[in-house]
Amino acid sequence: MEDLLRPIYQKRASQSNTLGVLIIERNKPVSPVTDNFDVILLVIAKESEQPWFVKHYEFDGKTAAMHVVDEDLLKEWIETSTYRKAVEWIMNGVTVFDRNEYVANLKEELSQFPQEQRDLKMALEFAKLTRSYSEAKDLFQTEQYLDAYSRVLRSLHYLARLAIIEKGYHPEVTVWNQVKRIDSEAYKLYEELIKSDEETHKKVELMLLAVEVATNSRSKTCAKHLLDVMATKEEAWSFGELKVHPDIEPYALDLSTKVAYLTDKGILGVELEETKGRGIFQRKYFVKK
Repeated sequence: MEDLLRPIYQKRASQSNTLGVLIIERNKPVSPVTDNFDVILLVIAKESEQPWFVKHYEFDGKTAAMHVVDEDLLKEWIETSTYRKAVEWIMNGVTVFDRNEYVANLKEELSQFPQEQRDLKMALEFAKLTRSYSEAKDLFQTEQYLDAYSRVLRSLHYLARLAIIEKGYHPEVTVWNQVKRIDSEAYKLYEELIKSDEETHKKVELMLLAVEVATNSRSKTCAKHLLDVMATKEEAWSFGELKVHPDIEPYALDLSTKVAYLTDKGILGVELEETKGRGIFQRKYFVKK
């Protein structure tokens, strides 16, 4: 297949801003990793005119998709997990062009998974987990059990991704197969939810308790990224200041529930600042010693 695609990727490889080209072949009938194409061509470019350009091909009864991705956007995908397939493409793809060992170094960095990247990814998943758990709890309390079940399942998904990151791995698209090998405790929660014969409301009630315990045990570790940002100044932070901080931007949309959770657990403290409104105070947050 590589021979058939060579004219396409060689044209890209000849361009001075192309940093690397990888080929990812489908290895099973249904392949979410390749969007069910027979092959993916990932072209990494520097200062590309378009951040992400995709072209579809058909040849000899096969299908292919070429993704030309700007280096900066690819790094954003990797850091924030906004396009999880990209990590698998890089880790498992076959390198057919590599300028100055760019792809080799990228593969090595991903396999090492530096602590700084790990802290950010845990912060992201934990922020999503606290929001999902909060929604599940609210839906359960208002007796909307099917919606609560859906949110609990989503919470377990975030919990599973956290468990994988904690062990030093990047979460794959097929998370539950991965977590089954890496963290049996997280996988057992998932099995209990989907295989239990209990009524829906009872399953949700029990799982909310289990998720609460699992979330509590990870709260300080998963809050490290946020706490490190807050430690950069001695004064307390307004929520607005935190929300626009560039380091927190990747999880700004879920920051409110994360801050509320950490405040409730006594990890963050609240300082009240007077405003012009009589009896109205602005809440500011600080890291408790």
